[in-house]
Amino acid sequence: MDYENLMKKCIELAGKAEGAVSPNPLVGCVVLNSDEKIISEGYHKKYGENHAERDALLKLSEDEARGGTLIVNLEPCSHFGKTPPCADLIIEKGLKKVVIGMKDPNPIVSGRGLEKLKNAGIEVIEGVLEEDCRRLNEVFIKDMTENKIFVAIKTATTLDGKIATASGSSKWITSDGARAEVLNIRNRYDCILTSSSTVIADNPTMRHKTKVVLDRTLKTDFKTANIYKEGRIFVFYDEKLVAPLEHAKNLNFIPCPIENGRLDLEYVFEKLYLEEGIKSVLIEAGGRLNGSALKFADKIYHFFAPKILGDNSGKSCYDFRQVEDISDAENFRIVSAKTFSPDIMLELVKSDSVKKF
Repeated sequence: MDYENLMKKCIELAGKAEGAVSPNPLVGCVVLNSDEKIISEGYHKKYGENHAERDALLKLSEDEARGGTLIVNLEPCSHFGKTPPCADLIIEKGLKKVVIGMKDPNPIVSGRGLEKLKNAGIEVIEGVLEEDCRRLNEVFIKDMTENKIFVAIKTATTLDGKIATASGSSKWITSDGARAEVLNIRNRYDCILTSSSTVIADNPTMRHKTKVVLDRTLKTDFKTANIYKEGRIFVFYDEKLVAPLEHAKNLNFIPCPIENGRLDLEYVFEKLYLEEGIKSVLIEAGGRLNGSALKFADKIYHFFAPKILGDNSGKSCYDFRQVEDISDAENFRIVSAKTFSPDIMLELVKSDSVKKF
């Protein structure tokens, strides 16, 4: 059987639920009968609802899957959570083979689901398109293995790395197609984070259910700025200041320590992760915040437009330090390149980001 193409189908199914399952992983599933014909598909649609395997198997009659094969991008769970163990249902349905993309990094599951299946006499095939499966659930993996928030940066520049002219002109560097893709990217993350400088310069709306603004001196207009008009919003500010007493109910002001004259990003990320349950953040900001966040960044979405300013005074996408030696550069690895004519988007991850567990 061509398990790789079937695993691609599982990944495609899983992707339908982007933005709806956090903090759970994205999972898709395909079921074959004993003649190796697809008889059911499923995916985890929403946090708290059926897992992918249960979604697919419960569509079938009592013995329809018996002797068949189940393909899934993540190891079936073996414990009771919001739903019963998927491994138990697979055994109950009489499947003879299970093909997985990767083990579950959750320590209460990892390897136990596979062990339960093997002990029931089910053949298990592991590691099909494993890197693709890991990339699909990179946020979940970091949450489970490092207990830290997943940090991504989105930026759009000219070919010479400029996000705006010296006067601040930036609309629009990229095309409609590229900007439409940004909306899809935002949907993958628990929240969007930006700076007060971006709020003042661009007055963006940044539509998302959760937004974070770093406003050290409380200089943005909390009554009229577009970004504050909808969603749940966290505003981090210098802990030595006093937050405004009058503001919209959706605003949450959080005092933050200062490091080197700026809000302490490590504190911001830990606060969001540990106290607000935010597992992933997408940064959309200017060069100073982008640059400061690079050391925390797990992923970068970099859009390039086929334009060249050729002006050293233009604003750079990463502008936060002076470097003398090229060996001090932050290193990333390109994992994909997509075209949104006439623009290109590179997707990059930290060189060591695909870790084993």
